[in-house]
This record gives sequence, C-alpha cells and structure tokens, in this order.
Amino acid sequence: MAAAVPKAVNGAREGAGAPAGTRTTVPPDGVERIVDVRLSTEYGEFTAVGYRPRDSGAEQMVLVHGEPGGEHVLTRLHSECLTGDAFGSRHCECGEQLAAALEFIAAEGAGVLVYLRGHEGRGIGLVAKLQAMRLQAEGLDTVEANLALGLPVDARDYAVAARMLDDLGVRSVRLLSNNPRKGESLLRHGIGVSERVPLLIPPRAENLAYLRAKRERLDHVLPHLDRRAGPS
Repeated sequence: MAAAVPKAVNGAREGAGAPAGTRTTVPPDGVERIVDVRLSTEYGEFTAVGYRPRDSGAEQMVLVHGEPGGEHVLTRLHSECLTGDAFGSRHCECGEQLAAALEFIAAEGAGVLVYLRGHEGRGIGLVAKLQAMRLQAEGLDTVEANLALGLPVDARDYAVAARMLDDLGVRSVRLLSNNPRKGESLLRHGIGVSERVPLLIPPRAENLAYLRAKRERLDHVLPHLDRRAGPS
C-alpha cells in the first residue's frame, strides 16, 4: 500500500529522528515538494510526489512504492518520451522500459521511479525529436540526426533528479538503466550508485538500428542486440 513519503531534513527523514515541525531546506537550485497523493496503477499502489524546481523549470513527478529507505534503493530515472510512453511507438523502447521498471519496483516491494519531464528526445524537445526521427527514417542514426539539426547529442541534466531523491531521503540507488552516464551524473550530484541493474527490452525490427546506435555511439550496455530482433 502506498504511504505518505517523509521528507529528508538535514540528512534525516521526518518521523525518523528529525525535530517535530522541522521544514526541509531547499537549496537555490533545488526543488519544492508540492503534493503527495496515492496513485493506484495496474502495477501496484504508488505515492505520486509532485515537485516544482526553484529555477522555474518543468514540473516533475516521482512515483514511490512501499518504504524504500535511504540506501541501495531500486530506482529508475525515466526520461519523458511522449511517443513511446503514451502512444507505444516502436521507434524506441521507452514505453516498454517504463512498464518494466514499474513492474520490477512493485515486485521488489519498494522503490522509486523518477519521471523526468523536459527530457524529450534526450533533451531537445518534442518537435525537434520528431524532426530527428524523420532524418533517421532517411538514413541518419540518432546521433547524426541531432547534429544535423544543430542540436546537442544529449542535452539531459540529472541535477533535478538528484535533488528529488535527496528530498526523499535516498542516498544511494540500485539504478535500473542500460546507460552508465546516468549513474555518473547522479554521482556528480551527490547520489551514490551501488549497482546498475540492466533494463533490457527485446528489440524489434523497427528499433534495432536505433538501439545499435545507442550502444555503439552513446555507450549503452545492450548485449542482447546480438540476438535476432523480434517481429514487428
């Protein structure tokens, strides 16, 4: 069952040694927790925690299952992908990764999914991502397409993810990801990474070239691509 998620206060959690009535101190580049609400899903019961960044960036949401604690918390940093998450696009594996991560966290009994808005298309935005997809259909790979548009290969930043994890009292994670750069970024922002847990989705004919480009050019760890892609 989802429960109220305590805030971290000076490295501790309210209700776990923090003085009664103490408020979280939010750094200037941090986030403000606005709301906690129970969210019943097909994967289980979660608490949805809504945040607003202090820098007026995109509103953010974290899903918390059970009582994750502070160390070695099974965690997914999921970059927003409207086409994959909402529409089931087969160009990427994002929607399937989102579903698998929620299933793994529910099976674990506790964990956190950080849903990072503003990360569409590795941070270039929705319309630019669609333009990049069109260039990929014409023969460029995902890196070449971004560069052809004059855009960064990967513009994502994980500082806000670290600030939200810090607010939740999470000090180290078992990171559900095939991308070692996510873990490196969390470490730079003060969140420990005790383990990287693979989140491998069987490739499809429609996304095999895209996934191979992520492995060969973006250092994603995708050993399963050497096996035959499934039918579309």
